[in-house]
Amino acid sequence: MASLKKWIRKARRRMGRAGRTEKIRYRRRRKRARTLALLALLVIVGMGVYIYGKNKIYTGYKVLATSSREKDVSTKYIESGGNLFKYSEEGASLQDYKGESLWTFPYEMQNPIVDVCGSTIVVADQGGTSMAIFNKEGEMGAAQTEKNIVKVCVAKQGVVAAILDGGDDTWINFYNSDGSLIAENQTRVDDPGYPLDIAVSQDGLLIMVAYQFIDGGETTSYVAFYNFGAAGQNQIDNIVSGYQYKGVVAPQVAYLDDATSVAFRDDGFSVYEGKQIPKEVVNVMVEQEIASTFYDENNIGIVYENGGKDKQYTMRVYNTKGKEKFQMDFNISYTNIRMSEGVIVMNNDSQVCVISTDGVQRFNGNIAEGEIHDFFKLGRNKYALALDGAVGIIKLK
Repeated sequence: MASLKKWIRKARRRMGRAGRTEKIRYRRRRKRARTLALLALLVIVGMGVYIYGKNKIYTGYKVLATSSREKDVSTKYIESGGNLFKYSEEGASLQDYKGESLWTFPYEMQNPIVDVCGSTIVVADQGGTSMAIFNKEGEMGAAQTEKNIVKVCVAKQGVVAAILDGGDDTWINFYNSDGSLIAENQTRVDDPGYPLDIAVSQDGLLIMVAYQFIDGGETTSYVAFYNFGAAGQNQIDNIVSGYQYKGVVAPQVAYLDDATSVAFRDDGFSVYEGKQIPKEVVNVMVEQEIASTFYDENNIGIVYENGGKDKQYTMRVYNTKGKEKFQMDFNISYTNIRMSEGVIVMNNDSQVCVISTDGVQRFNGNIAEGEIHDFFKLGRNKYALALDGAVGIIKLK
């Protein structure tokens, strides 16, 4: 009997320990379930906030700041790496969006043109022979060309490609960030053609050039890729790939990221991929005459007139694989249209419009602060207005 009682006591102790263990496990499971439920709720709320913010429609705006007006209304602005680059015939400066000057650099140019890649900027005297290269710290270098400058394009580290007019011939020159000459290539109207536009890869190794020439009485475009790295050393004129398009003009080329580029033609566009030897991977054909283009690393947009009475223009936006994301008609007589911080922005001298890459028109309204020369997104819900000799910062509401 004593041994039976002892066995019962041991069994009860074991059952007690098992019960306590099970209770601990149960509490842990409940705690883990509550944690997972809370995380799921936070994800759902976060997604809801993101979708709401991405597609929210705004009906007005609030002025956050306005810089003091300047007498020189020829001053222009362009966004550069989170700051505003200001330039004119007499010099350039970089300022933050509060209007504080980060640096100022004087020069004399009759017709300054700019190109920007991130925080790197080149300013060149179109029709002249001088250029200056800047980053967020100030001047990186300067160059004096022997021929008149037609177009320039800059890479992130400051190397610059330039189309130069030599009269009967043109030149494609490549410059280091300090302004020293890396390479030069003479072109002829018959071989490989007249250069219409130029682009540089972000790493500065590839130059993309759109040429136009006449072949058998027919206008032909030739998009060539020059590689100044190891892959192009044994190639004629460093050309590693090229594509011809008969019967069309390709007036614009651009790099979207370090390995993706686009050539806009009057009948559509082509996308190329490859860091060393670019290959055409997308060819989109468009029947209508293209009026404007815009792009960023994820989107390619075109605008054409549709002949409608109520909606004069049609906008089509594609991803870099050539798939159409949306199409919409609109009736804004715009002077500028671009991708800016993940949205499409356009303006005329009194009106601005913001459209998401899903085709949602988030804001469309008149601005009372002055004549608008340009329009940029700063991030989140803030935008910069380049006005007559001033900069205004607004927040949509």
